[in-house]
Amino acid sequence: MYDITGLAVLVFCGVAVVLAELVARRTGMNGPVLLIVGGVALGFLPVTSGIRVPPELVVLLFLPALLYWEALTTSLRSIRNDLRTLVLSSVFLVVATAAAVAATAHLVLGLSWPVGFVLGAILAPTDATAVTAVARGLPRRPLTMLRAESLVNDGTALVLFGVAVGVATGTEAFEALPVLGDFAVSYLGGIVIGLVLAWVATQVRRVARDALLESVISVLTPFVAFLLAEEIHASGVLAVVVCGLALARVGPRTIGARTRVQAHAFWRITTFLLNATLFLLVGLELPAAVSGLSSRTLGFGVLAALLVSAAVILTRLAWLNVVPYVIRLVDRRASQRARRMSARHRLPLAWSGFRGAVSLAIALAVPLTTADGQPFPDRDLLLVITCGVILVTLVVQGLTLPAVVRIARYGPDVAAEEEMALAHTRTLDGALALLPRAAADHDAPEALVERLRAEHEDRRARQGAVRDDERRQLDDDVETAVRLALVRERRRVLVALRDDGLIDDEVVLRVQAELDNEELGLTGVPGPE
Repeated sequence: MYDITGLAVLVFCGVAVVLAELVARRTGMNGPVLLIVGGVALGFLPVTSGIRVPPELVVLLFLPALLYWEALTTSLRSIRNDLRTLVLSSVFLVVATAAAVAATAHLVLGLSWPVGFVLGAILAPTDATAVTAVARGLPRRPLTMLRAESLVNDGTALVLFGVAVGVATGTEAFEALPVLGDFAVSYLGGIVIGLVLAWVATQVRRVARDALLESVISVLTPFVAFLLAEEIHASGVLAVVVCGLALARVGPRTIGARTRVQAHAFWRITTFLLNATLFLLVGLELPAAVSGLSSRTLGFGVLAALLVSAAVILTRLAWLNVVPYVIRLVDRRASQRARRMSARHRLPLAWSGFRGAVSLAIALAVPLTTADGQPFPDRDLLLVITCGVILVTLVVQGLTLPAVVRIARYGPDVAAEEEMALAHTRTLDGALALLPRAAADHDAPEALVERLRAEHEDRRARQGAVRDDERRQLDDDVETAVRLALVRERRRVLVALRDDGLIDDEVVLRVQAELDNEELGLTGVPGPE
């Protein structure tokens, strides 16, 4: 007989995810919060109490896939525009948070400084999947800032964690220069690996020229990037993120419509399942962490989790309400003044420091013993505190975030729609300009040319692409060839608008999806709804 335990766990998680999502959609509740709370409840049942979160599963399987998709769908232009804020948040805020947590752990809870910094490194990074799932109601700019920060800060936290664990276990002494060297190798190595692999993946795709093979390459890419970076002790997280951002930039020029639609459908389903499963597993881990607490009392563990949660939240609030004013004293350029955010508008950013499965995976990776064979001090307490902070930030902050967004009083986010209208207008202008040459190349009759011109002019007047139910079945090969030429010209103009900084990457994704579906409709392969 086969051992079906693993299959049973997969089926159980899948069913739980589907049920939680159905309940969330019917009731309007926050899906990730519902999954975590449901996971906590299920963790007390005998049937599910044995399910654990292997840290290597999160770090080696979940993390590369989720970060890659986040990078593919994140605006590089927005990242460049707020690069200074991103660097400050993903590096210096991580260090500040780790220090604040360590001080709380040492001065209030009585843990040693090395163990305190281990806990600080665990809880310093925000979680990309949690931010995307919980903070979806934010306008484009603050949401992109949060996503970009959470994509990069894992690399900083993992370097800090490695140093802190080495000091806590007695395997190495803290020295400033080696630590700075580790940071340099981690960041520079991750960036180089990501860029090189993006170039290699692009060249291999050009050789493959097959939608199925190109989709397989897409699936392999984040894991290869993560593996290569980790092999040279660089940041696998940063390698995946840089690779994804680079491929998103060159993708419209090098990836065919069929491949793109097929790959995007796969990644949307896969990342949804991985994301939801992570939230469920985080909830399931909390009862196990509580039952395994033996070095301290449960009351102490709960109090410690609340105090550390306060340190994490207050550090972020203080950072985002102090550092911007320091920068304003230094940088008074008009371009930077135009990008300033008021304290009211920064409040949702400060309140969205969600911790998630990455912190849990790091906590589970804390070694069991020190260099002299003694048990790692307060390891069980670190796990309880980590689960508690995750629960507080995701549930308490997640449930209250809509109210905080209302307090911020963001104005209507019309920039995306304006850029969509610009993209539609300019791409249709490009198609109309190409029409005579495309018609001549394919010997198209004048009646067809006039019909296509009228159709595209009508679309331009409406500033929107034709709907699927308006598209007629095309049997004439010449008409199809001309239409395809016009679609490709619209895609070329779309990319040029992006390259000139006139439209955002997210607008490119939306218009590109319309063009892909139109192209696949012309070639007889329907796109997804």
